[in-house]
Formats: sequence, C-alpha cells, structure tokens
Amino acid sequence: MKLFKMALIALLALVSASCTQNKQNDIPQITFGTMSSMDYLPLAVAQREGYFEKEGIKVDLQKFLSANDRDAAIQGGAVDGAITDYTSAALVNAAGFDIKITSKCQAPFYIIAGENSGINTLNELKGKKVAVSQNTVIDFCVDMALKSVEMSASDIEKVEVNKIPLRLEMMRNNKIDATGLPNPFALIAQNDGCKSLVLMEDLGYTVTGIVFSQKAIDEKGAETIKKFYRAYNEGANYLRTHSVEDIKDILTKDLGFPEPLLGQVQIPSYTSATAVQATDKDIVAVIEWLTEKNLINDSFDINKLVNTELAKTEE
Repeated sequence: MKLFKMALIALLALVSASCTQNKQNDIPQITFGTMSSMDYLPLAVAQREGYFEKEGIKVDLQKFLSANDRDAAIQGGAVDGAITDYTSAALVNAAGFDIKITSKCQAPFYIIAGENSGINTLNELKGKKVAVSQNTVIDFCVDMALKSVEMSASDIEKVEVNKIPLRLEMMRNNKIDATGLPNPFALIAQNDGCKSLVLMEDLGYTVTGIVFSQKAIDEKGAETIKKFYRAYNEGANYLRTHSVEDIKDILTKDLGFPEPLLGQVQIPSYTSATAVQATDKDIVAVIEWLTEKNLINDSFDINKLVNTELAKTEE
C-alpha cells in the first residue's frame, strides 16, 4: 500500500508538471531585437515592470551590437521583429524579404560638430569632414540636414566610418569635424564640449521604427502583436510620469549612459505607438533618397513597407 501511495504521488506530480509545461507553452511568445538606443526605453520599462506578462505574452528582448547583425537576425528568422531605421527596413524589403514598419520610434538623433571644429551652424559644414556610414540612416540624416540649409552632399567631405563609438572618438581627436549621433553618444559628445547643430526631429524627420516580418505577423497573429503594443504603451506612459532616477538602472546598464551624466539626461516625450503612414514626410523622403542613389527601384511601393493596423490597440 505504501508503495502504491508513493507511485500515485509521483504520477500526480508528473501530470501536474506536464500541465504546467503545456500551459507555459500556450503563452504567446515574441522574440524582439534591440540595440542600445533610447528607442528601446519603453520596451525595457515594459519588461522590468511586468507589462508584457500582464498582457499574457512573453517577450524575449535580444540585444545586438551592430545593425548588420540585427538585420541578419530579422531575415534569418532569429527574431520576429526589431527596432530599426527606415533606410534599413526599406532596403531589406526591396531585397525581397517581406518586412513591415508597424510604428514610429521617438528617440532623438543629432548632427554634432566637434569641440575644436569651429562649427556652430549647419551652414558652416561646407568643406568640412563629416563622418557617415554610407547608405545608412546616418548618411540620410546628414543629407537631410544639409538640404534644410540649401546645401548638398557635394558641399562637404564625407568620411566613411561605420561604428558609432569610432565616429565619436575621431571627433574627439579632431580627425573629423562632425557626424550624426543618437544618445547616449550625443550627450557624451556634448558633455565633452561638442556642439549640437540640429535635432532631426526639429526638421520633421523620424528615422527609426518598429518592424515585424510578415511571417511573424502571420504566425503570431495580430492580437499577440497588439498585446505587445499595449505593453509598449504602458512603458511609454511610465516614462511620461516618472523621472530619470526611476530608470537609472536601465540607462546605465542597458543603454550605456555614464552615471555622472544622468543628471543631464532628458527623457523624450514618448507617446503611445503611432503607425507610419505611406504619405508621411520622413518615410517618403527616405524612399526618394534611396531611389536617387539607385539603391531601390523607381517602382518601390511604400504601401508594401508599412502596416498601419497593428499599432492600433483600442478595442
């Protein structure tokens, strides 16, 4: 009888464990790629505060150190979606991989001049060395900044530098005169005495967004991605109602802000996720720019690049 009871207990434990495992397997899961930028903040907060779990989904945030690795992960199916820039998303889509921009991001992007460059305005970039990564978002931003003051790429000397930390270091060492930087690098540069020439948002350009592969949209389902966005929106609301002190762990550990500079950090005015429309100035400018550079065909259809429904989370 004793052996029977022990066997029964073991059987019940096995059944319970199996049920628990099956229940966990029923939870929708999204694997999502990020990089160390302030675009990532609402998601980092959503993860820390348990907003994804509250929505009944599991989100695995995968950090990438380079845009190339991130894009390869998207195309290879290692991640379902990611934070990326419009230029990269358009190029991936044009290459035949079905990817959709589902919402805008709101992190600031700056054109910065070196401390010893003598440059205080965009007009003063004429004839100067400006570091870019060719055919990327930084290249696009530099060209749009120049266009805003009726200049063009031919008015400056572009220097090819792929990695953001290297661009910052070269500017510190007076090897280039200016470049484009996101935070925390822009803040670090300004703390070193560098000059912010323009914030791209002030020129009307959003340059990054959230993307999902069409395969992930089909397999995960619209409702799962809407739950992702509801958690994102809660993260954005948290950031609107809390201070830098409340997220200093994320800023230092995940985004790489030096702790002595936290007092200078300004949290962007994050809003709930907003869909990208095919007629938006910034996405139209990206497509026109890529077309002019013969990186995509004249026939490229912006409507096939955007999904305007998934960020709509209202019931």
